[in-house]
Amino acid sequence: MRLSLPFGFASHDMAIDLGTVNTLVFVAGRGMVLDEPSVVAIETRNGVPKVLAVGADAKLMMGKTPQGVETIRPLRDGVIADIDVAEQMIKHFIRKVHGDSGRRMRSPRLVICVPANSTQVERRAIRQAATSAGAAKVSLIEESLAAAIGAGLPITAPVGFLVVDIGGGTTEAAVLSLGGLAYSNSVRVGGDKLDEAIASHIRRKHNLMIGEATAERIKQQIGAACRPADGNDLQMRVRGRDLTNGIPKEIGIGQSEIADAIADLVAQIVEVVMKTLEQIEPELAADIVEQGIVLTGGGALLRRLDETLSRATGLPVTVAESPLLCVALGAGRALEDDALKGVLHDL
Repeated sequence: MRLSLPFGFASHDMAIDLGTVNTLVFVAGRGMVLDEPSVVAIETRNGVPKVLAVGADAKLMMGKTPQGVETIRPLRDGVIADIDVAEQMIKHFIRKVHGDSGRRMRSPRLVICVPANSTQVERRAIRQAATSAGAAKVSLIEESLAAAIGAGLPITAPVGFLVVDIGGGTTEAAVLSLGGLAYSNSVRVGGDKLDEAIASHIRRKHNLMIGEATAERIKQQIGAACRPADGNDLQMRVRGRDLTNGIPKEIGIGQSEIADAIADLVAQIVEVVMKTLEQIEPELAADIVEQGIVLTGGGALLRRLDETLSRATGLPVTVAESPLLCVALGAGRALEDDALKGVLHDL
């Protein structure tokens, strides 16, 4: 999705939330300018690979490509899995953001978000991909810090905050204070794993094979962290391929069924939050009792996840405004605001 841009700004420096599912770009002085799927379509002819499409156009091809064409997600669990494809994707998004001026502009400075538990090898891979894509300088920021800034939390204050960022590949629970991470914990559970669990459940129970896009649509339309307490079980129709006879088929499924299908994964998200709370210092714990827990990332939109976490922890849980944008917005503010430069790590 190309977002509307104000005119009159010359900065080319940008912050990128390089996500497993979506990539978001914030340009200094202009704000959020791009939100597209982290997908690249590659066509191979005579052994030579060529980028056919990137982003939304590539996602439309998933599960529908002819021979010689494949769709690739270059990131897994929040880190680069295919550095060459990631480089092509970053380069494409930089050109798309700046249009024709991209050919004449100076090399931009990039701020890129990374999981707190990413290794030095993984961080170097991100730097290499960004530099090869044309960046003059690359700085990193932990996703949890960026999410907290984007959610409007005063992270430089001497107050503890617990942010739970649920992305496409990972869930990260982090306690922040004085502009840094006091403690963080993560689990490789996110939107992708929820989609896989839904598809696997439908295959086992209904003998129906569905694609990634259909599983994601089910999660968005009727997915929930727990069964509805009021008995209002949302329903939807789902189409796929019958594994018994191989022909297309349509079935009806309910929200309670989907809640049961992802219950184990929701329990893992709750567990990582509980483990984080168990490890923090008493003074930080006291702050969190007062401040509560803030949810960010696309997974924060899962119905009744805030209620489930609140019941498990006994703490107030709130979903940040625009949770999908928090990480990119926070990284962008760190790029623009000199008072937040200390949260950036230069490579």
